[in-house]
Amino acid sequence: MTARARIAGVGMIPFAKPGRSEDWDVMAEQAIRLALADAGVDYGRIQQAYAGYVYADSTAGQSALYRVGCTGIPIVNVNNNCSTGSTALFLARQAIESGVAECVLAFGFEQMLPGALGAVFADRKRSLDHHLSRQEALLGRDDAVPLVAQQFGGAGLDYQQRHGAPDEVFGMIAVKARAHAAHNPLALFREPLTLEEVMASAHLHGPLTRFQACPPTCGAAAAVLVSPAFAARHGLDAGVEIVAQAMTTDYAETFESGSMMSVVGYEMTREAARTVYDRAGVGPDDIRAIELHDCFTANELISYEALGLCPEGGAEAYIRDGGNTHGGRHVTNPSGGLLSKGHPLGATGLAQCHELTQQLRGNAGGRQVEGVRFGLQHNLGLGGACVVTLYGRA
Repeated sequence: MTARARIAGVGMIPFAKPGRSEDWDVMAEQAIRLALADAGVDYGRIQQAYAGYVYADSTAGQSALYRVGCTGIPIVNVNNNCSTGSTALFLARQAIESGVAECVLAFGFEQMLPGALGAVFADRKRSLDHHLSRQEALLGRDDAVPLVAQQFGGAGLDYQQRHGAPDEVFGMIAVKARAHAAHNPLALFREPLTLEEVMASAHLHGPLTRFQACPPTCGAAAAVLVSPAFAARHGLDAGVEIVAQAMTTDYAETFESGSMMSVVGYEMTREAARTVYDRAGVGPDDIRAIELHDCFTANELISYEALGLCPEGGAEAYIRDGGNTHGGRHVTNPSGGLLSKGHPLGATGLAQCHELTQQLRGNAGGRQVEGVRFGLQHNLGLGGACVVTLYGRA
């Protein structure tokens, strides 16, 4: 049996609004040094590195890592839209479990602009053309609404047409996110929100309002992965392991089903989760802490069902009964999620790793989830890729 990769150290800096952060390479250096210190590993022992970012030039990973040291190791730059950070983690885990390396660094960073996400290259075909063409066929086109808000708002409308959940149920997720973030010093938004405030904020699309969308932010996070043999040889306290992990990309159903839920990755999430559960011999009822991709409340709601946290059509009851928070069946986004922490694209997946590692260590302070044996991570990028990772105590 292949030895599972272990998380020896994690590091994350507080995320910041655009224009209020350090430069991208400085943020990356800070997160890397925090992860190395947490692991108790000198940078000279790192054998490979995977750098995740979306909005930076080629080899930005080298520029960031050279601030820590130049040791000639392979440095691979990764861009998979919003799932970039967990894609870097996926590659680092593969390097460990294949035996190619014993001590690997995964890090992600992003320096973003204010406002909604938009295309960088306006002189060529859109990289999301398959998805946007389906979106326009299903919803039409509204140039007054950001494309991403249309995508996930459309997915929320799709869900409502199938299962009838009222708009306020989506808003309840944003209220829960802020309640969790109140206990997270690394979250950008920690002030509580009432349901009335959420629903009164500016309308975006479908059931979504402004407070139901994650903000663009700048930040960085990192993780040091090691083999069990390396941890034992160097006396490292690497008590968290990756039990199972899967990455999926789009299926034919994404473009053929006539569903906006499919366009935004429902099947990718469902199949990645099934693969992880099968490989681990663990199911949703065994998991208490879950960090999932809540770029919009609509995506969190449909992900409950795609991840098997509640039955199909059961999200409204799950939310109203408090199944997604402390005292319920699961605690989804104990960190406050993207809605409260912010979403620096390349860093998000590794920030989720940071949170679940702290939860499994029992170091999450006032947001600590009781009885954690496993932590589940879900990181989704349109275009598309989805990474689902199950963590456990080694």
